[in-house]
Amino acid sequence: MKHIVHSKGFTLVELILVVTIIGILAAIAIPAYVGQQRNAARTEAYSNLPALRLLEEQFFAENATYTAGAANTAAVQALFTGFQPGNGLNFTYSITQNVDINGAAQTPCFSAIATGIAGTRVAGEVYAIDCNNNRTF
Repeated sequence: MKHIVHSKGFTLVELILVVTIIGILAAIAIPAYVGQQRNAARTEAYSNLPALRLLEEQFFAENATYTAGAANTAAVQALFTGFQPGNGLNFTYSITQNVDINGAAQTPCFSAIATGIAGTRVAGEVYAIDCNNNRTF
């Protein structure tokens, strides 16, 4: 008489193997996902800084001078009603006058600066653009 054994379920070795494979995939995928989120957050500054530069150049064309400096995003928006950076910002924006992005005095000139807000994926990152269209991004 032959005994027929029907196994139902998985062995412990098979389960450990599957869990190990899932762990390896997660170890690869999670850092890549976080990196993509950081790149997406940086895109905000990459698009808003050239917009600020164009607004400054438009102001200069109309008034033969650049605007006064602005220490934060609200002050920048007060200077330029056309500057609408959106909601849920990852960066704060400021403008300094008579200095280029290298810190050298240049009159007339300006630097528009985006600084990563604490608690975001881009905290502490700083990007800038100046009157000569020099960029740090």
